[in-house]
Amino acid sequence: MKFLATVVIMALAALPAAAPLRAQTGNSSVTVQGQPGQPAAPAPAASAPQEETPLRLRVTEVSLPVTVRDPRGQLAWNLGPEDFRVYDDGVLQHIMHFDMGGDPLSVVLVVESSSRIKPLMAGIRSSGIVFTQSVMGANGRGAVIGFDETPKVLVPFTADPERIQKAVSKLQAGDDGARLYDAMGRALEMLSNQPENRRRVLVVVSQSIDTGSTNKLGGLLRDAQLENVAVYTVGLSTTAAQLFAQAGQAGPAQIGPPGTFSRPGVPGVPQTPSTMAQNSGNIDLLPIVENLVRMGVNLVSPQALEAASVATGGAHLSVFHPNSIQEAIDRIGGELHAEYTLAYQAPVNGPYGYHQIIVKVTRPGYHVRTRPGYFLSPPSGSTTSTP
Repeated sequence: MKFLATVVIMALAALPAAAPLRAQTGNSSVTVQGQPGQPAAPAPAASAPQEETPLRLRVTEVSLPVTVRDPRGQLAWNLGPEDFRVYDDGVLQHIMHFDMGGDPLSVVLVVESSSRIKPLMAGIRSSGIVFTQSVMGANGRGAVIGFDETPKVLVPFTADPERIQKAVSKLQAGDDGARLYDAMGRALEMLSNQPENRRRVLVVVSQSIDTGSTNKLGGLLRDAQLENVAVYTVGLSTTAAQLFAQAGQAGPAQIGPPGTFSRPGVPGVPQTPSTMAQNSGNIDLLPIVENLVRMGVNLVSPQALEAASVATGGAHLSVFHPNSIQEAIDRIGGELHAEYTLAYQAPVNGPYGYHQIIVKVTRPGYHVRTRPGYFLSPPSGSTTSTP
């Protein structure tokens, strides 16, 4: 899969080799921009003159994961490219690539293992088989990261479902730290090295709490957009964990069937992952997400996980019972395998800053979820201001 990014690489005499790029650099999508009116030149070899020379590389397509639900709230499976309209900063785009659930998945499962959620660990341990069967699927590759005060890669990328199931089933509660953003950052690094022809997905099962990570949420979301990673989150409840820890406590009463939303939605709007995520607590997360990506800062809010999903076109599901964790992951898998992929030509020379993306379906009553935009940085040394 392709996506859009602008990367500036500094070729320094003191470095024997360039560091790995954060963005994919397949031959089909990356060029080094030459002088105006001249063809693009190939990237310089390691033996280039030893001087500080900024090189601007651009990936030429924006790739979007798109989930569509019909007026009844069911996943829509029967749409073609003619049913979609894609706008970049209000400008209608030509759809260059269209697919529906076709590309195999590379998925990292990031799981909190702090002592804070120890009472919910039984539900997490039993979710490994659901993750491998429903999310990874037959052609998927998966990896597992557990985190408390320290993120740990429990399983690197593998196509072996039993290896992942075994690691998840043996998760143990650790200390009371929760470096959520550092764990997400490690997952994004792993996903950035996956082949272009694989859809990149990050599934986070955690509380919306971070304790002392060096990574910032806004910077992570910018990286996720650059790497075309969709973030799906399963939010664990601290309150539920405390209640389940009490002897004889049967847990809070659940409103509605497991896996459904427990909070009222906006009148007249179906309760879908997108509408609930974007209106959680009557807060419109889209402006918050845009500012996070612009500034690269943290969001100190119970909506941090929801913001990560909204920013990348994923979904957020809140759970209050250990048994609901499996059902939430199964629902994520169902969405991923009914997901459309749309791609269009990126702007060649800006405008720089935040680009808003809007995807519409021409059929009435259909609801669309995708990532709301991306941040296009100006080249190094440019006098163009960054919003």
